[in-house]
Amino acid sequence: MEKAIGLDLGSVTLGIAKSDVLGFVHGVETFRFKRNQYDLARQRVHQIVKETEIKEIALGYPLHMSGEKSERALICEQFKEDLLKEDPTLKITLVDERLTSVSANYTLSELGVNHQQRKDSVDRLAACEILDFYLKRRNANGY
Repeated sequence: MEKAIGLDLGSVTLGIAKSDVLGFVHGVETFRFKRNQYDLARQRVHQIVKETEIKEIALGYPLHMSGEKSERALICEQFKEDLLKEDPTLKITLVDERLTSVSANYTLSELGVNHQQRKDSVDRLAACEILDFYLKRRNANGY
């Protein structure tokens, strides 16, 4: 099974997850950067790609509940395009991430994780959910 990376891009954080050869998803980190300094987030992605040799990326795509593109969705589209300009060998798929952060917060709350720990973990867990959804869809479609 091809390994992949999952990303949950925020304005100051990048939640990162990766899968292993068995298809299990693991949270890697919540990378922090200055507000809207997406070049730093892209550098971190390229560093992980280089270290892991994983070329397949599931990037969270934050649509409104109506399905309309949000401002963040447009930022994610640009982030994807910039990553591809820097490394055209990447395979980047936008993954509808509606409610992943809500779900991640709920899961952490149910586990008894305090507010500060949830704040530190939610983006990484959301990246895990994005990647898990992507892998299930990819495998169901026989990719």
